[in-house]
Amino acid sequence: MSPRPIIAPSILAADFARLGEEVRAVQAAGADWLHIDVMDGHFVPNITLGPDIVKALKPHATVPMDVHLMIAPVDPYLEAFVEAGADIVSVHPESGPHLNRTLKRIRQLGARAGVVFNPSTSPSVIEWMMDEVDLILVMSINPGFGGQTFMHSQLAKIEALRRMIDASGRDIVLEVDGGVTPETARLCVDAGATALVAGTAVFRGGPEAYAANISALRG
Repeated sequence: MSPRPIIAPSILAADFARLGEEVRAVQAAGADWLHIDVMDGHFVPNITLGPDIVKALKPHATVPMDVHLMIAPVDPYLEAFVEAGADIVSVHPESGPHLNRTLKRIRQLGARAGVVFNPSTSPSVIEWMMDEVDLILVMSINPGFGGQTFMHSQLAKIEALRRMIDASGRDIVLEVDGGVTPETARLCVDAGATALVAGTAVFRGGPEAYAANISALRG
C-alpha cells in the first residue's frame, strides 16, 4: 500500500476575494501544505501574485507555505519571498544561470529548496547536486494556467526521479502539480510521488466540499 501523500491545495483555484478565509477553510478540511503559484507574465504566460500576498496570508497559515516561483530571473526575489513567509521555495532550472547557487541561497535564507521540472525538462539537471535539493516538483501540465489536463507522459519522469531519490538515500519530497484528480492522484502515488498539488480538484464545490475533495485525493 502506498504511503499517504501530502496534499497541497493550490490557492490559484481559490476565491481571490476571500483568500484568508479560503486558506483557513482548506486547512480545517485537512490540507497538509498550502501551494502558492507565483507567475510573472514573462517566464510563463500569466501574472498571479507577489511577496505581499504571501506575507498577508502568513498569519492565516498553520501549515507550510509551498511557494512555486515561475519567474525569471528568479534570484533577485528569493529573499523577499522567504521574508514574506515561504517555508519551501521551488524554482525552475531555466529561471537563472546557476541552479546550484540558487538552491544554496534558498537554504541560506532558511527555507527548503525545490527544483521544478517542466514537461520537457530532463531529470539529469539535478543528477550531480541531489544534496542541495529538499523537494522535486514535476509539472504534469505546461505551467501558466490552472485547469489543464494531466499529461500521462510525465508518469515515467516521476518514476525516474523516484529512482534517483531512492539511490541518493535522501528524504526528498517528490511532488506533482497539474491536472491532479482522484484518478490521476493514484497514478502519481503509484509512480512514486509523495506530495500532490491540486487546485480545481480541492476548491470545486465551495468550502463545504473541501474535506471530501481532499479525502478523495488521498484515496
